[in-house]
Amino acid sequence: MRVKNQGCKRVPVSKGTTILYGKPFAYVLRSAMRDERCDHCLRSKPFAFALNSKHRTTRCDNCLKCGKVLKCSACQYVYYCDRSCQRESWPIHKAECEHLKKISPRIVPDAVRLMARIILKLNRSGADEVGYYTEKNFRKFKDLMSHYSDLKKDAKRLEHFTTLCAVLFEFLGGEIMPNTAELMGIYGRMCTNCFNILDLNMNTIGAGIYLGASVMDHSCKPNAVAVFEGTTIIIRTIEDLPSLDWSQIRISYIDLLNSNKDRREELHNSYYFWCDCERCKQVEPMAEAAACPNLSCDSPCLIEADNYCKKCGAKISEEFKDTFREITDFTTKRLEEMKAMAYLDVSKICLKKQKNILHRFNIQHIRTLETAHIAAMNLEYWEDAELYGKELIPGYLLYYGEIHPLTGLLYLTTGKIQLHLEKPKEALKILEKANKVLMITHGDKHSLMREELKPLLYQAIMESNGNTNGV
Repeated sequence: MRVKNQGCKRVPVSKGTTILYGKPFAYVLRSAMRDERCDHCLRSKPFAFALNSKHRTTRCDNCLKCGKVLKCSACQYVYYCDRSCQRESWPIHKAECEHLKKISPRIVPDAVRLMARIILKLNRSGADEVGYYTEKNFRKFKDLMSHYSDLKKDAKRLEHFTTLCAVLFEFLGGEIMPNTAELMGIYGRMCTNCFNILDLNMNTIGAGIYLGASVMDHSCKPNAVAVFEGTTIIIRTIEDLPSLDWSQIRISYIDLLNSNKDRREELHNSYYFWCDCERCKQVEPMAEAAACPNLSCDSPCLIEADNYCKKCGAKISEEFKDTFREITDFTTKRLEEMKAMAYLDVSKICLKKQKNILHRFNIQHIRTLETAHIAAMNLEYWEDAELYGKELIPGYLLYYGEIHPLTGLLYLTTGKIQLHLEKPKEALKILEKANKVLMITHGDKHSLMREELKPLLYQAIMESNGNTNGV
């Protein structure tokens, strides 16, 4: 693990500085990606990590890269890019290989596999492994908060823990299993200190425990972000800081595209604290707002509190309020149904109903634009994808901020679509915006910059100048 040298002086830290770069204590690839990604080289490397089970057959279990992958010949469960990844992963995998073989052909739940990897690692002196966050300061697995007392009062988590233990017992066998109190301590540390491992598009491909990075607290207005190269976590500043004080470094634990109320509830339910950051103390009037009935007015209206628009004085009728509630409920149900798969026709129906009823910065509206954008790209309906991408940008700027990986990625994706639609001048402008953001959030050495953005920028420059053949 690499950390920024603090030295003896309080030196200012510029935005776009990498302040931590490390490997996982344990990790797993999502099981659904097993056959499309290497199980080893996903890219800080975690203390423990696990590939999401749905990616087992498409990603390497060691590096988590996507591409042609080969099965472990023994367990027939995990997949690797090549022999090199398989060799590197063997110290981790050999302890679980026989257990995976024993339960074949069943799929091991991601949480079970990650917890099993943590237990197996702790049994092999992993308790002494350290993750540095300064040159002198480090954390061990036992230093992570377990929230033991909170877990004991959390009926939902206790139910999950009980189910998980039953599967773990079958998977590992009783002789390896710690006692119940130790298991709950491990489970609590896993639940509240786990990072989602993300691919270049910020999609979750696995989960891992990163000892050094776990020192950071949450804010809904963070001054740093976590990005990944495979299983490697990279923490970068997104604001200028007077000095590198780890007690003041904040990342976001959750998706920021939510209302104050929903964000705070999610944090309390998942991490057992009520957020009182600067953003949570502010009123966010547009998050759940209706559009003003006066179509020439852009002011947000809160239908539960207002009978008249505070800006133009337009009356908010009971009929309008009922319509707003009906469309909000309709949208909520459709978005829930589209969590696994975005449908363009359903998204368009929602957007049509929302027009002139939901405010353009209403979170439900922005989430609907997201699903429409994703669905249009999946169908290769590039004109629609460009339209929805451009409409999404103001919402992303409001809720994620100008300097955020998702804002930068939206610029990049929109520029890429515009190049496909032979709009190089428009593409160049928006790709330059992407470059400005992603240079801060990812840095010029990140593969997203080297393999995605820089070639697109070059293409946009050449095509804007009328040269389509390169030089």
